[in-house]
Order: sequence, then C-alpha cells, then structure tokens
Amino acid sequence: MEFFNKELSWLSFNERVLQESLDQTNPLIERIRFLGIYSNNLDEFFRVKVANVKRLIEINKTKIAGYKGTPKQLLKEIEKVVLKQQQTFELSYQKILGELKEKHILQATEKHLKKEDAAFIRNYFQDQIRPQIVPLMLSEKLKFPQLKDDAIYLGIKMTDFEKTKIRYALIEIPSTINRFFVLPHEPDEVKKVILLDDIIRFNLYDIFYIFNFDQIKAFTFKITRDAELDFDMDISKSFYQKMKKSVAQRKEGAPVRMVYDASMPIDLLNYLIKHLNLTAGENIIPGGRYHNFKDFMNFPDFGDKSLVYKKMPPLKHPYLKGKQSVIKTVLDKDVLLNYPYQQFKYVVNLLQEAAIDPKVLSIKINLYRVASNSQIINALINAAKNGKSVTVIIELLARFDEENNLKWAKHLEENGVIVMFGVKNLKVHSKLILIKRRSGSTIKSIVHIGTGNFHEKTANIYTDFSLLTSNDSLAKEVEKVFKIFKNNFDRSLFRDLIVSPFNSRRKLVTLIENEIKNANRDEEAYILIKLNNLVDTKLIKKLYEASNAGVKIKCIIRGMCTLVPGIKGQSENIEVRSIVGRFLEHTRLFIFANAEDEKYYISSADWMTRNIERRIEVAAPIFDESIQKDLKHLFNLQWKDNVKARIIDEYQKNKYFKNDKEPFNSQIEIYKFFKHKLKEI
Repeated sequence: MEFFNKELSWLSFNERVLQESLDQTNPLIERIRFLGIYSNNLDEFFRVKVANVKRLIEINKTKIAGYKGTPKQLLKEIEKVVLKQQQTFELSYQKILGELKEKHILQATEKHLKKEDAAFIRNYFQDQIRPQIVPLMLSEKLKFPQLKDDAIYLGIKMTDFEKTKIRYALIEIPSTINRFFVLPHEPDEVKKVILLDDIIRFNLYDIFYIFNFDQIKAFTFKITRDAELDFDMDISKSFYQKMKKSVAQRKEGAPVRMVYDASMPIDLLNYLIKHLNLTAGENIIPGGRYHNFKDFMNFPDFGDKSLVYKKMPPLKHPYLKGKQSVIKTVLDKDVLLNYPYQQFKYVVNLLQEAAIDPKVLSIKINLYRVASNSQIINALINAAKNGKSVTVIIELLARFDEENNLKWAKHLEENGVIVMFGVKNLKVHSKLILIKRRSGSTIKSIVHIGTGNFHEKTANIYTDFSLLTSNDSLAKEVEKVFKIFKNNFDRSLFRDLIVSPFNSRRKLVTLIENEIKNANRDEEAYILIKLNNLVDTKLIKKLYEASNAGVKIKCIIRGMCTLVPGIKGQSENIEVRSIVGRFLEHTRLFIFANAEDEKYYISSADWMTRNIERRIEVAAPIFDESIQKDLKHLFNLQWKDNVKARIIDEYQKNKYFKNDKEPFNSQIEIYKFFKHKLKEI
C-alpha cells in the first residue's frame, strides 16, 4: 500500500478523539467533553468531506485519491466505519453515566422525576422554555419546513390507543437555553442533571393539549447539510456581497446525513426521509436518544475539581516576565511563544503598545479566525484612532467563520481601518503581523510569524507557536508577503521564508533532497516533522525516497496521514505517531539534520496540496540557537510520550505507544519544562 485514503485517515483521527472518552486517566467530565469534540468533528466531516465525495458520485467520477474503489464504494465504507464508531460512542457514553452515578451524579430523564422534581420542572418549562417553542404540525397539505443543520429536532408521533389516528409534528430544541438543567438539591443529596430534550418530552401533553391523543412520543434527530459555498457570478457585485449571499444560501445546502434515535418508529422515520429528499441507506445513521453531542462540551462539573483537569494556567515568558514593553524586548532578542503553555496576551500587548507608541507608523496583520469578543480587533481599532496606518487582510473564506469575518470586516472599516480581502483564488492562511516603527533616523520593523490564529479563546486550547522578531531579513520578506495582498501580480523572491504557493514545494523538496545527499555520503541525516495533516502525495513520495536512502524520519501527525510508514522498501525508516490530549496539537515544526548544522522552521501550513499550492502560507526559519534548542527538546518530549501517543501504522488500529518506562504525558511535561525555565531566569 502506497497511500491511505485521506477520508478514512480522518475517521481514524476522530477515533483517537473517541478513545480519549474511554481513557480512565482522564477525569469523568473531560471524557464527556471528548464525546462532544468527536461529535462536533464528525458534523464538520460530513458537511465538508462527505459532501465532496457525494459530488464526485454526481459527476460520475470513477477514481478517488488513495482508494482502490469508486467514490460510491468509499461512501459505503465511510458509513460502515461511522456506524462502528457510533457503537463505541454509545458504549462510552453509557459507561461514563454509570461512573457518574457512582459519584452520586445522575443524568435524569423525564421518567425518573420525583414528585417535587416534576413540579419544579413543570414550572421551569412554563416560565422559561414554552415561550421559545414553536411546534410545527406536519401534513401532506403543508410544505415541509426548512431544517437547520446545526439544530436538534424532536420528531413527534401522536396516536390514540387504537392507532386509528396518527399525526406527526416537529419541535426544534431551542439553542438559546442551556441544554443542561441542574435540579435543586441539598449538598448531601444525589445531584441530578436533566437535558432540555427531556424537559420538553416531559411536557409534550401540555404543548399538544388541544389534540385528543392518548399517546405522544418524541424522538431526536438531526441533519447535516453540504457546507460548500456557491458563488454568484455577477461581476457587478463585490466579493463581500457575494460572500454574504453565499453564506446565507449555505443554510439551504443539500442534506448529506441524518442521525436519528434508533427507537424512532419506522413510519415516522420514512416520513422524514421522504420529505428531506434523502436516499434510504445513504448515511442515514441510527444512534442513541441524544444528538448534537457538541453541547456536551458544556456538561456541568458541579464544582467538583476531581471531575475536571487540574488547572494549568498559561505561564509568563522568561524574557517578557517583568518587562513592560514587548516591543523593546523583541528589538533586543527573538521571542518564541508556545500556547497554551505560555500567555497569548503578549501578542495582544504588542498590538496595544503599538497602538499608542508615538514612534509606530503602521501596523499590518492578516486575520483568519478571531474571537467573538476580540481584543486583537480592539487594539487595531485603537491604533487607527491614534493615527496609525492600520491594514487588515481578512480571509472571508475561513470555513464556518465566514459570517463572523464579514461582521469584523465591516466593523473595522467603520473605524478607519484599511480592510483587504486577500488574493484572488488563494485563501490567506498565514499568521503575520508587520509593525513599522521609527528608530532615530531609520525605520525598524517588528514582525510576528505564527502557526495559529489570532484568537484569544483557542490560544487556551490549541498548541501553537508565535515568533516575535525584529530580524531585518525576515521583516523585509514579511513585507514582501503583504505587498502580494496589495498587488496580486507581485511575485517576489524569498530567500529565508517558505511562502506558499510561490516556493513551498521547491524549498521543502530541496531540504529533503539535501538529507538524501547527506545519507548517501554516510553523514547523519534525519527529518523531524510535526503537522496536523500529511497528505500531499508528491512530498510523501519524496519522504519515501529519503527513507530508502537511509534518512531517519520521525513524524508526529495529529490528524490525517496518508503516508504509510514501516513498509519495507518504501518507508521502513519512517515512524509516525499521533498525540491527542487535553490540548489540541496544532503546532507545525520541521527540523532537518543538515549535516549537523540543523535547520528549523515553524509554519502555518500542513503538508497538504491545498496548503502548498492554493493558499498563502508562511513558514519561518528559526535562527536563534536557544530557541532551536528548546524546539528540539519539545519534539523529543513529545516523541517520548507513552500515555497519549498512538502509533500510526499500515493497519490504522490506533494502538497506544507503550514501553516499560514510567508514564510520560508530553503535554504535562512540556508545561513543567516551561515552568522550570521561568525559575532559571
């Protein structure tokens, strides 16, 4: 086997997330949250990847990358894998509920309410929930309602005892109300939590009281829609206008999946399948009583510290600790921040300082995703109001953040910021800031080159790097990247930076070929790679060539990996592991032996064809020897992990990497490493 199929490899990654829900070394509530992450991931998988496979079927495509069969056969295999994972999911969920019960925490249903609980729930329903419920009666005479793909629905079946009369209805579970309701209890009593779904079930007869039915039952289901954006070809409209219209139309995309309560009566199921224009047998997946498990990421922890992870607050950076000015520190020395182990606030502080510094002339930044209440945006607006020239390149095609970015673009423009929408046909995914500052008679630049988004919230969850530097050669090349945004025809040459789509493939191939030459000369040759996804076939083939030449290659790949390691004559010198833990591994790092003069890069890009050829991405060399030393140590700490690391091999079984050494959780050890560094300085 030369390559894995990327869709099946992605499902293998999501299985690793699911494994975390079964891992008893994780606290109970965190295990529930992993079920929520798995569910949310799977929704996006169907919206994007499965929707793409369905489009290949529609255009009668017969081949698909990394898969011997047809797209239709792949769709069937995806369904088979998802159904198997669904069984594991339900098993995990029930196991967690059982363990919570041992801790005197009960997830109650409408069938397990005591008299006093029932009275309380009825009052709560009438006061808070009933006003937000709009029951939809279903009938062949009425047009079937347009259902949202981010909502949960109750399919209602009403019958009399003789079952001579049957009516169907729908209720959308309100998203404006917390899905988890903790019932009043004394400190020493069992703590009960009931889902909003079950509160509505408990009050069905109050909702449909005008009908004379003896039995009213509700069954949860949800649909997932194709998330592809279709653009208006009207040349008289701006890109902003086209995006706005396209995002609105996405809500009407074709359904690509339906998940339903397996106990749903077949007549109600068939009615829904028919009116949703779904094809029976194609990704219509039976499940449990509850769906939209992404909400379970907010499952209450009842203030019990044993049920959640021990706090690991972001640390100060040794070089910025006790320093008021980020700018002055960076003018003196390169700084590499590593989130969430270290504080993201330094990037915010950098922009806030630049906003009021009289010597700062201009700020340029490119934004892909930002927080809903963004301090970054506030700092940029503040800078514009203080007379700085502020330019923001905002990527409107950041998937599922399009609406948010449209809003921010308008808000920035209204506050005097120059807003640009990147490069035609190239998604802007780089993470750059360029600050120009007067220094005596010259202009000095401070730059940020990162692996993750300028997003305060995700910086507490995703592991990422931010390089802050005033290195002249890097600053000049970052400025060249910003010139591309202004003049799409500019094709600058880059000596130090690796910039997609201009030189990434050539530079990465050259770096790999250099290791091959060194191996052939019997010099030490190795490559250390850390990525989210490794799927570009040309680069994988080059890694196979390096392996056959004797180059030792270690890869830590969080998500999709279509490279097949450990195959004799193909990849026997390549090892691949994946780490899924409390933090989402998002850093991208490449280290090349380079005949004992190692080359280090951090990057915004994965090794995917889209990142290499169809995006603006930037990888930066790390010149500072102390930072290089830290990066090598961080990679080695992760390679040592025998708690959260899985082995990626030709069988894709996601076996944990185990050895006879003491348990070593790399994310915990990295936090300890940074904590210790604070004491050294």
